[in-house]
Amino acid sequence: MLEGKALVEDTDMPLQMQIHAMSSASQALDHHDVSDYKSIAGYIKKEFDSKYGDGWQCVVGSKFGCYFSHSRGTFIYFSMESLKFLIFKVASSSTSLSH
Repeated sequence: MLEGKALVEDTDMPLQMQIHAMSSASQALDHHDVSDYKSIAGYIKKEFDSKYGDGWQCVVGSKFGCYFSHSRGTFIYFSMESLKFLIFKVASSSTSLSH
């Protein structure tokens, strides 16, 4: 596991979901090599799909740009050491916010 604290850069998630996101990221790093971004993201996505229902997306890396729509209350962007984590649930057109 990477030592250090997660730094939330932007979110609209409820606090308990934020804690779950950071805990899932830490667990993913325990199970996968820190450079295996795809496996880390897959681990987190499966964790969120299982707990909160299908439709979650996860992006992990050190440098990336994106523009997306998400359902209200389902977005978090945080860093942990040198990695950035973006987790969000795909939006329906009536409840979407863009980032």
